[in-house]
Amino acid sequence: MVRALVVVSVTDFGILKFRKVVCSSKMYAVIEACGKQWKVQQGDVVFMDKLDVDEGSAVDFKVVAVSDEKGLEVGLPYVDSLKVSGKVLKNGKRKKLTVFTYKPKKNEKRKLGHRQPYTKVEIESISAKTKS
Repeated sequence: MVRALVVVSVTDFGILKFRKVVCSSKMYAVIEACGKQWKVQQGDVVFMDKLDVDEGSAVDFKVVAVSDEKGLEVGLPYVDSLKVSGKVLKNGKRKKLTVFTYKPKKNEKRKLGHRQPYTKVEIESISAKTKS
């Protein structure tokens, strides 16, 4: 089953823009990681804030909601019957941001740089939990 959704947006000049978005029936899940929620499908590559895991290791995430052909299932607060597992591809740092602050007429200035650490994760599967 393929669903179509029409998105209406208003431009700066008050003109309406219509855009058709096609949604397939592919299963997706909303997971919670690093204090944020991410909408993921199997095979997605996600850049998250730094996780405390090594490259190549497997990671399981808490599932907040899942959608498939049957409909949307929302957990209270988590869906306990499902698990989303991923593989850590890389731990690294993003591009450097330059932060420059100054106070006018005071000869006070400061230049800083910041590189945010991240973890690159590939979502491998959305599956039912096995009881052990």
